[in-house]
Amino acid sequence: MAQRLGVEPGMVVQEIGYGDESVRKSAAEAGGQALVDVDYDDLVDVVLLWFRDDEGELVDALVDTMPGLAENSIVWVPTPKSGRDGSMEPSDISDAAVTAGLAQTSSIGAAPDWTGTLLASAKAARSRR
Repeated sequence: MAQRLGVEPGMVVQEIGYGDESVRKSAAEAGGQALVDVDYDDLVDVVLLWFRDDEGELVDALVDTMPGLAENSIVWVPTPKSGRDGSMEPSDISDAAVTAGLAQTSSIGAAPDWTGTLLASAKAARSRR
């Protein structure tokens, strides 16, 4: 799973919120270190922002991640799959990303109950296509 998330050895992965344990474990193992939390005060390579529709405004949560992002950092937004409590419309995620200054690049099945949406800076997103 971590390979699909783009986590490589030495990368710092920040987790915000909570979600699937197998994804968390895979990301930590691939990066070679424990995941850091919201209180981490240095730059990160990957953010796992677990988010549910009833947890407030996604755009606010995305903007809160911005100070910790390096130039080529990526943000994964795992949300419950369609039809499950807390699921979100893909267009709502895309709109929040644009408002926060990010671009949606792809989506994957992150775990049995989760869909992961990949966001990156607009510049990094163009280079990934």
